[in-house]
Amino acid sequence: MGRIYNGMPAAHLGDEGWRKPWSGGNGGSCVEALKLADGRVALRQSTDPDGPALICSRSDISGFIQAAKAGEADFLVA
Repeated sequence: MGRIYNGMPAAHLGDEGWRKPWSGGNGGSCVEALKLADGRVALRQSTDPDGPALICSRSDISGFIQAAKAGEADFLVA
């Protein structure tokens, strides 16, 4: 695999290993995540698997998850 960068086509990361950790009763429109070999995480929209991938560092994902658990993202659904 070539260089992995933010905004690259998610399809270039392959089909294997993508998971829907935040899937719910939203009609199948979910965020899918792929843990990369270097510890970073790729995110894509499940309804557009060939669209751009958001590449996040391990610390960015960790901070996001901790903040969401602490309620800091509750305003998004209020």
